[in-house]
Amino acid sequence: MKYIRYLIKSILALLLALALFTGIVLLVDSRNTDYLKVSNNPASIQTSYVINNVNIVPMTRDTILQHRSVWIEEGIIKKIAEANSLHINKVDRIEGNNGYLSPGLTDMHIHLWDRYELGLYLANGVTAVRNLWGYPMHLRIKKELDDNTLFGPLFFTSGPKLTSAADPGDDKVQVQTPEEARELVIEYKKRGFNFIKTYAGLSEELFKAITDQAKASNIQIVSHPSREIPYLEQFDPQIVSLEHMEEIVQEGLNYRPDSSKVKPIIQKFADTKTSFCPTLTGYYKIYEMLEDVNVLDSELAQYMNPLIRKTDSKVQFERWQSEKERNPAITGSIYKQHQFHLYVLEQMQKNGVNIISGTDAGIGITAPGFSLHQELSLYKEAGLSNYEALKTATVNPAKTHGEFANTGTIEEGKIANLILSKTNPLENLETLKAPEWVMVKGHKIDANTLSTFKERAKNRNGFLATVIRYAEYLWFEK
Repeated sequence: MKYIRYLIKSILALLLALALFTGIVLLVDSRNTDYLKVSNNPASIQTSYVINNVNIVPMTRDTILQHRSVWIEEGIIKKIAEANSLHINKVDRIEGNNGYLSPGLTDMHIHLWDRYELGLYLANGVTAVRNLWGYPMHLRIKKELDDNTLFGPLFFTSGPKLTSAADPGDDKVQVQTPEEARELVIEYKKRGFNFIKTYAGLSEELFKAITDQAKASNIQIVSHPSREIPYLEQFDPQIVSLEHMEEIVQEGLNYRPDSSKVKPIIQKFADTKTSFCPTLTGYYKIYEMLEDVNVLDSELAQYMNPLIRKTDSKVQFERWQSEKERNPAITGSIYKQHQFHLYVLEQMQKNGVNIISGTDAGIGITAPGFSLHQELSLYKEAGLSNYEALKTATVNPAKTHGEFANTGTIEEGKIANLILSKTNPLENLETLKAPEWVMVKGHKIDANTLSTFKERAKNRNGFLATVIRYAEYLWFEK
């Protein structure tokens, strides 16, 4: 009996020590991101301004509204008028110096690992994101952002990724039965997730159960296409967007790029008005890993979450380098498929498909925030105009989800998510990489503060904190 008591005490002591260690790690990580708290940025607390003497890129059409003033009241665009014509009592003025005022950008496919990444998005002019692998941490962050206690982009998240029992991996929830699938849809909505995320291993039976329950529960679905269902049969009114250009090649065309056979897929997107999120950058990063043996030490890699750098980034790099040793032609094959991706994107644009910019940021070597500018440059390479490319990160997301409806254009009544740049982004998208300031929900964050957000996230600590949060996900969701 004495030994049993000793064993119980030892176990309890160990659990207490583990809980204490976990609490300390998470507390330190939280304090390390206190620089993102609204209360710690007094110069950015207010949300009412008159911005004078700016050229507006409204994104309602391909034009510039020259020499304008904008009145923002409590984070909402109240009035747009001629420059120097707005005189509002007790409201601070911001001199625009004839700069260009654009809507904030949206990344519609990210994977968020920590709070540091919130600052990276803002530093790159990304004022709204759609997180597509949700777990408890994301609901906590969402609440902080919704409560306006933390600086970050507008944040909307799916629940955990749903797949079948035949699709292994701890990054997904393996659903056993249609009944369980329906229960999870109901549960995820109740917990506060914005969307359902379906994944690559879903059977037709599970797919139907999820789409039916999503309709009954009035929650939208974002779909990573399933390899178990013919591509053209994966369009459903509850599915508002399909993800990843490479999945069109792999699942839709059976790994055989074909400009003729891809036409029905493009037409299906157009006919059903389903949005398409290409994530061209995520795929192009494979080519970069094959071409550059030092890519893991690049500057952009230093902005990745430390757990991802030590695991996913390294594993992906080693996988593709090993493949290159086995098959030297792989680099050319990947690049050739990338070129086909560009062709398909151009055809989608010509056929009126609602293209929404997304990057797969946060995994591999796809750096949060920075990657959206690369994504837009690839759209330009595909043949889209600057205006068309910019629509994918502003107007088009607002057409996809009701949650984004008050973003994407500069109009009276819209949320004041804005970027001020020195030059016209409709002539040069690169100017959006270096904003004079960014505004999110009316909070003006200047260039120096944005630079601090970048520096604090570069080569950051937080490995153990990320491990703990991931363990929480495994405990509660798996």
